Amino acid sequence: MCDPVTLENGQTFEREAIEKWFKECKESGRRPVCPLTLKELKSTDLNPSIALRNTIEEWTTRNEAAQLDMARRSLNIGSSENDVLLSLKFIQHICQKNQSNKHVVRNADLIPMIVDMLKSSSRKVRSKVLETLQVVVEEDADNKAILAEGDTVRTIVKFLSHEQSKEREEAVSLLYELSKSEALCEKIGSINGSILILVGMTSSKSENVLTVEKADKTLENLEKCENNVRQMAENGRLQPLLTQILEGPPETKLSMAAYLGELVLNNDVKVHVARTVGASLINIMKSGSMQSREAALKALNQISSYEASSKVLIETGILPPLVKDLFTVGANQLPMRLKEVSATILANVVNSGYKVDSIPIGPDHQTLVSEDNVHSLLRLISNTGPPIECKLLQVLVGLTSSPTTVLNVVAAIKSSGATNSLVQFIEVPQNDLRMASIKLLLNLSPHMGQELADALRGTVGQLSSLIRVISENMGISEEQAAAAGLLAELPERDLGLTRQMLDEGAFQLIISRVVKIRQGEIRGTRFVTPFLEGLVHVLARVTFVLSDEPGAVALCRESGLAALFIDLLQANGLDNVQMVSAAALENLSQESKNLTRLPELPAPGFCAPIFPCFSKPAVITGLCCVHRGTCSLRESFCLLEGQAVHKLVALLDHTNEKVVEAALAALSTLLDDGVDIEKGVIILCEAEGIQPILDVLLEKRTENLRRRAVWVVERLLRTDDIAYEVSGYQNVSTALVDAFHHADCRTRQIAERALKHVDKIPNFSGIFPNMG
Repeated sequence: MCDPVTLENGQTFEREAIEKWFKECKESGRRPVCPLTLKELKSTDLNPSIALRNTIEEWTTRNEAAQLDMARRSLNIGSSENDVLLSLKFIQHICQKNQSNKHVVRNADLIPMIVDMLKSSSRKVRSKVLETLQVVVEEDADNKAILAEGDTVRTIVKFLSHEQSKEREEAVSLLYELSKSEALCEKIGSINGSILILVGMTSSKSENVLTVEKADKTLENLEKCENNVRQMAENGRLQPLLTQILEGPPETKLSMAAYLGELVLNNDVKVHVARTVGASLINIMKSGSMQSREAALKALNQISSYEASSKVLIETGILPPLVKDLFTVGANQLPMRLKEVSATILANVVNSGYKVDSIPIGPDHQTLVSEDNVHSLLRLISNTGPPIECKLLQVLVGLTSSPTTVLNVVAAIKSSGATNSLVQFIEVPQNDLRMASIKLLLNLSPHMGQELADALRGTVGQLSSLIRVISENMGISEEQAAAAGLLAELPERDLGLTRQMLDEGAFQLIISRVVKIRQGEIRGTRFVTPFLEGLVHVLARVTFVLSDEPGAVALCRESGLAALFIDLLQANGLDNVQMVSAAALENLSQESKNLTRLPELPAPGFCAPIFPCFSKPAVITGLCCVHRGTCSLRESFCLLEGQAVHKLVALLDHTNEKVVEAALAALSTLLDDGVDIEKGVIILCEAEGIQPILDVLLEKRTENLRRRAVWVVERLLRTDDIAYEVSGYQNVSTALVDAFHHADCRTRQIAERALKHVDKIPNFSGIFPNMG
């Protein structure tokens, strides 16, 4: 008994028990009776039995004191597991029975003794200790303070690393109880790994549901301390930090925004952050103090480094204030170190792929690519240091990467006369700045190639710097691929530029790099394909000036360039390399008729003029049947000698029509004026090239291909046997008729001649031979 009461008949009961009895009587419709005598009671009044209660309390106090003393003696490592468990159970009992008993436990110095039992080798004992400590400190600030002394909290945190155990669950529950004290929040968070483990538990799918909830509630309590909020953000629980940026007092907003700028976030998180606090950070950037603006800019710099999050920031309105910060001069302007951050953010958002030309950023619907704004960017590039220059060049790289904005930038560069200034960055020692400039010039080159060639052709040294970048033996970098691509885009017939490259030994360096890539000495990088494509394109430009530059012919001979291009025809999967190689072979083959060594016929004998019937023409063997002279691949670039015909014929079946067109153009040099066309036809027959050529005509894939195919087919049909054979192919005749009706003027004339060869159009010149 705890609260004894007496009935009217003198019987004594525990208050709770007799009240329950009377309730059952009432619910069953019976009159109240005494549980012992079963006699009906006139009244259910309960009279407290004070004397008995005092006696019980005295006895209980003496008994609990004795049991507590026994428990105290049992709380040591030497006691049996059972004794320790019973002692801990008793301590839990008295603390749950009465809040005041927690003071008794504290005053008896039992808390340190209970903590010491965490050293027990028994898992049951350790679990019971953690459970008991939770009961002892629940809603008792003084007990929590004692428990937090020394390394106890650190010990409790260690139990969090016990995977899937009762100890782990009890430790989380105890930490949750301790975290209700604001004074202890900082201590829990200061223990290395505590927040990391708790955050991990909240995202665990294998954890007990109640344990996950307790871990989550513990973290919610720990959010009262700013340092803990930072740690949570660092360990992937970002929402508390974002909430502080949105709702916290100004000084907290500032510190949290600054910390956000220091965090390394994964890309998915950047998108979430941009959506959650992007607008708030942009507002701080627009109107806060310089310190606040710095914190906001650094946070936005971190968020904007991913394309998807950059797009969110653009839609939230970052572009106008960002451009304003960059262009503003005077009292309220940003210091240069922050302008660098602004330039970095602008480079990030512009390179996100968003249509920035649709965003108004100034009066009269001006956009970032309006001429005045591009001029302002170019002026900034000229008047700032390398770090900002690099970021602003990256802005222009982004703007020139889009087909909708590149022409605006090109027009502004031309109108400002900034071409030479931009080209000069090729010489700077800073790698990032140099690479940004080369990438920009690469984007500009399709639209202002001649201007760039003129700038590079000077004596200042930019061309040498560009070649030096390409020739670096450091693997293959993005910068090298961009440099090769830039040179490849410059006008290929610019004789001055090619001569300067010859003088500087550029082609020998490029040949060396191409050979190493083909031999497998350089491989396995992301940029090997664009690098090789650029190098081959640059190398091909030497074949466009063969008739004007003897040095080009000498280079091709000495370097065996024709053989290299024939080898590159077999670079399967690299369409641009195959196309450019075929085009280069076309140029080389066109020179073959000029470079072949014509035979020197022996002088006729003494009697030859008198008796010509007795003289025989000299027979010279080993001559090229097409070029009628002594040919070789190295000296005269003869396709026959290089066994290139079969390889070119194989490319006529390529899926890329540009490769097909280049291969057909190279083959057409065997049928050109100045060579033995009939022998050229025979060579194509032997290479089984007639049918593939006819197939190209029939497919009509592009107008250029049809024009080229009609020209070749007309030359083939000059051979009677082929004309006779083809005359039976109705589809070939139909294709020629279609070209005769619908092609351009010159192709129609050639198609007409072809149709005459197969007797589809009368040949009036045979009927009226003397008409002129």
